[in-house]
Amino acid sequence: MKRLNILCEVTLLVSVVLIVISCAVNPVTGKRQIMLMSEAQEIQLGISYDPQVMATFGEYQDAGMQAFVQAKGKEMAVICHRPNLEYHVKVVDSPVVNAFAVPGGYIYLTRGILAQLNNEAELAGVIGHEMGHVTARHSVSRQSKQTLGQLVLIGGMIASEKFAQYAETAMQGMQLLFLSFSRTDEREADRLGVEYSSKIGYDAHKMADFFQVLNKMNMSSSEGGVPTFLSTHPDPGDRYNAVNEKATEWQTRLNLPEYKVNQDSYLKLIDGIVYGEDPKQGYVEGNIFYHPELKFKFSFPSGWKLENTPLQVAISPTDGKALMLFTLSRQKTLQAAADTTLAQIGLTLQNSNKSTVNGMPAIVTLSKQVTKDQSTGAESTNEVLSYFISYDNMIYVFHGVSAEADFNTLSGTLESSMKSFSKLTDASKINVKPIRLHVKAVQSTGTLADAFTYYGIPETKKAELALLNNMELTDKVQAGKLIKIVGE
Repeated sequence: MKRLNILCEVTLLVSVVLIVISCAVNPVTGKRQIMLMSEAQEIQLGISYDPQVMATFGEYQDAGMQAFVQAKGKEMAVICHRPNLEYHVKVVDSPVVNAFAVPGGYIYLTRGILAQLNNEAELAGVIGHEMGHVTARHSVSRQSKQTLGQLVLIGGMIASEKFAQYAETAMQGMQLLFLSFSRTDEREADRLGVEYSSKIGYDAHKMADFFQVLNKMNMSSSEGGVPTFLSTHPDPGDRYNAVNEKATEWQTRLNLPEYKVNQDSYLKLIDGIVYGEDPKQGYVEGNIFYHPELKFKFSFPSGWKLENTPLQVAISPTDGKALMLFTLSRQKTLQAAADTTLAQIGLTLQNSNKSTVNGMPAIVTLSKQVTKDQSTGAESTNEVLSYFISYDNMIYVFHGVSAEADFNTLSGTLESSMKSFSKLTDASKINVKPIRLHVKAVQSTGTLADAFTYYGIPETKKAELALLNNMELTDKVQAGKLIKIVGE
């Protein structure tokens, strides 16, 4: 439910792409291949995607950082296989460690991946890898095979009996941007990332080092919501060795006097970047969800899992017998919001009542929806309790869903959460500060663990921060070396 005020303006449907089948020469391989989209259509697709990506994730507000990554993209564009394209490299406001590209030259880096990188050479490798997907037209092939649906897939979620499964994938619409590439495409993008970053003077061996960090993160992480870099760029084997070999080959071929790493300058660039979830986009304490920017709060049942995505909040119990969704309506009145939403989802209205929720006007509806199991053809019925609440010129929507047989048992719990929606006035909850990454100089030679102790890092955080620095806690660090720590 991040940036709800922006998402009101996002169109629900991505433009349908006109596909023309033609034979063209692949810019990277030089071989003729079937292309399902012309270059003009590819560029137009990128233009149509970009405002929706930016409205969904938001631009990370750091002009210097944005200018730097765009400059690197332009520098790399000159030597890539498709220098005629206009490349747009942007930092989006997501904590997840990821990068992705869409057709037409649009490349997105999350602030999460920038925080995890440790030098300009790693950054150049990531940009080069994503540019490789564009130049080799991997993104075109992937995207042209998909029909992009609604960004907010409430209807599809409600239509499924597997509520827990859908609660965990509440971003299915945007996940079409993150479809996995084939192993062949990944190998090619790796090779191109090495080539492009080497040609602009960076040490591509550092790109291989970053793959090692990602593998360590992948082994210790189970993030939901937006996919991570490794889940959208599946490991096609020993990438570390393959990238190192290609880096050596290109350095031998180019024979430049030296290859840049630029660690200190990069660390200074990201000093102060928001680390992890940004509370201004909504946060949880106990079993209460707070949104300090929009100044509201609501409670949810103890033991239920809450997933705050850029599109909506999804809440479900561990047994998967119910699902509660919280989002915004783009309509201007409560009645229009109720009528449009129920029609859009395909619900059969049972009753509707005007009400108030903590002094705010509301409409409460009870609906049914008949669903069909695609494999067996068997039909079943879901009950849907919905609250439409008008607050501060916006209309907030709760949907509580369960199978008809379970609804009487669960309806009280669902309604209790919906009726807890209220204005947020507590200054301590509104003014909560994000955790930020800080770059500090080691004060005296010793181990990395010693340096963390000097800066007051608790023992429980030291392993995480060692990975953030791509080091071991036992590694020796010299006085004056810059390291990353986190804090307010």
